[in-house]
Amino acid sequence: MNERYFEDLAVGQTFGSGRLRVDEEQIKAFAAAFDPQPFHLDEAAARASLFGGLAASGWHTAALTMRLLVEGGAPIAGGIVGAGGEIAWPRPTRPGDELTVVSEVLDVTPSRSRPDRGMVTLRSTTLNQNGEAVQVLTARLVVPRRPGAPPRAAADRQP
Repeated sequence: MNERYFEDLAVGQTFGSGRLRVDEEQIKAFAAAFDPQPFHLDEAAARASLFGGLAASGWHTAALTMRLLVEGGAPIAGGIVGAGGEIAWPRPTRPGDELTVVSEVLDVTPSRSRPDRGMVTLRSTTLNQNGEAVQVLTARLVVPRRPGAPPRAAADRQP
């Protein structure tokens, strides 16, 4: 993986992940352990719900998204360290879905108090095999500066 330090990131950059297939057994196992609601566990209950069929927990989709990001979808040096964010699930993840993540750098801000790092806002959209968004995560990340790198001027951050 070609890890990116703070200095390597600019507004507008995009990154793509690999693919991950979701199956019914994974959906039910995650739900049983972490989100035991009927529409995640039982097909009949799911059909009668607003989902109209078995749906993965949004938190399961978030965990799968994180896996895809860590495995190369967001090549951040030092790992993906969150400092807050917002998440939305515009449609459910279903059994058989094949997920991929596309991320875009929205903001790059040097830290005023910590010269060894900066804050990067990254929007990561998780798509199913039909190109439909199943999750949109906008996260503020703590990103380390390259060791020995000179301070970066605010004007240098924009493309």
